[in-house]
Amino acid sequence: MALSLLVLTDFFQPADHALAYADALAGAIGAQLVLLHVRRDSLLDPEHLTGQVDTLNQEAIALALESLTRELVTPVVAEVAHGRVAEAVADALRRHQPALVVFGHRNTDAMPDALVSTAALDMLRTAPQPMLVVPVHTSPLIPHRLLLALDAEAFSLGEHAGLVRHLFDALPAELTVLHVGPDEASAAAGTAAAAEALERTGLALDLTTGLRTQSLVHGTPAGGILQVIASGEFDLVVLVARPRSFLGKLFHRSVTAHVLLHSPIPVLVLPAA
Repeated sequence: MALSLLVLTDFFQPADHALAYADALAGAIGAQLVLLHVRRDSLLDPEHLTGQVDTLNQEAIALALESLTRELVTPVVAEVAHGRVAEAVADALRRHQPALVVFGHRNTDAMPDALVSTAALDMLRTAPQPMLVVPVHTSPLIPHRLLLALDAEAFSLGEHAGLVRHLFDALPAELTVLHVGPDEASAAAGTAAAAEALERTGLALDLTTGLRTQSLVHGTPAGGILQVIASGEFDLVVLVARPRSFLGKLFHRSVTAHVLLHSPIPVLVLPAA
């Protein structure tokens, strides 16, 4: 089965930016696109109260999808589903088995994290899957400077390791491992442990650009990661999300959720096995 990226669209600007980014990435790694629009026509959908649900009819949706796909460089299959986003995505995952799910992310910096609910966050809670979250103002450029933010614990990506290895090989990427600690000693020790954990996965064995490391002292891991991102030295941040990140309300206080919500560059989230 050919490598594919599942991209969600609601025809709003964040989704359009995500699609352009996914198109560039798919071309670089030899993938095809599956473009999914969900008609959220369930009256129980809470987004009806926020005005975030489109009210386009079937003909308008078909025209909008045709307009979007006409501009794409990579091969694409466009589909329309009905109901709730999580259920529609789950069905698309079963049928297409994409390597990656791509979401657009509108700016929510003015809202408290606890009040923010996005399709990406919901999916991480219910069906952890490799996903790429693209902020609204991201340019559709192929990423080459990757920041891999890790804790000091060993990890495995299980069945998703092949996707990551393919990304590293196809881009090719300059990879920097970052660990954030509360003091210099713990930051340095954690960075060494994080690099060793990555090397044990075998994902860094064939890196033509080598593996760089960076440690940072900061009061919170998420704050430190965002500080490094703000330097402008990287164009993609990679996070390994532990299963404990998805436990109920605690997820909103996790490093993954905070970086995903506030990063100005795309975030690739990989669920640990």
